[in-house]
Amino acid sequence: DLRWFTPVHEADFCGHATLATAHVLAQEHDVAGDMAFATRVGELGVSRRGGAYQLDLPCFPPQPVDAELASALQDVVSARPVASFRNFENLFVELADETAVRCFVPDLSGIATFHPLGVVVTARGEIHDFVSRYFAPGAGIPEDPVTGSIHATLIPYWSEKLGKTELSAFQCSQRGGHLLCELAGDRVRITGRAKTFMKAEIYLPD
Repeated sequence: DLRWFTPVHEADFCGHATLATAHVLAQEHDVAGDMAFATRVGELGVSRRGGAYQLDLPCFPPQPVDAELASALQDVVSARPVASFRNFENLFVELADETAVRCFVPDLSGIATFHPLGVVVTARGEIHDFVSRYFAPGAGIPEDPVTGSIHATLIPYWSEKLGKTELSAFQCSQRGGHLLCELAGDRVRITGRAKTFMKAEIYLPD
C-alpha cells in the first residue's frame, strides 16, 4: 500500500514519489524484481530498466474544460492558450512554444484559487517532443520540480498530436527532469532515474 502527502493534504496521485519509494526499497532494502503498489488510483507498477526505473501508471486522457473555467484559466495564465484541457486533479494549458513555457511567470495566488486543481503549462519541445511545468500552490507546492502524475495525461495528449506512442519529455522547472514516455493502451510508462540525496527520520505524534 502506498499513500502520498503534500505539505497541505493527502494527494490522490504521485508518480515521482512512487519512483522514489521503489528506489529506496531497491537500494536500502534489497527488494529485487518488479514492484506493485496499491494506491487511490489503482495499481502502480515499477520495474528496473538498467540503471533507471520504469513506472507503469494508469492513463488519464485529456477531458474538456467547461467555458467558465476555461475563461478563468486564461485570465490567470495571461497568455493566449493554444488549447486547454483537464483531468480529475489538474488543469492543462498548451502554450505557443517551449520558450513560452520556460518564460512563464505563474500567478500563484490566482492559480491557488483553482485548488484542489493544479495548473500545468505545456508546449511542443525544441529538443524533446514536449515540455511542461506544474504549479500547485494550493497544495503547498509553488512549482513541482518533476511530476510523474501529470504525464498520465500529457502522454496521451501529445501522443495524439504528434502521432507517436514513444515520446521524450522534459519538465523545465529550475531543477528540471527528463522523462522517457510511452503510451501503451490504457497505461502510460515513464522511465527515469533516481538518486538518494538525503536520509532523515520523521517523528509523528501519537
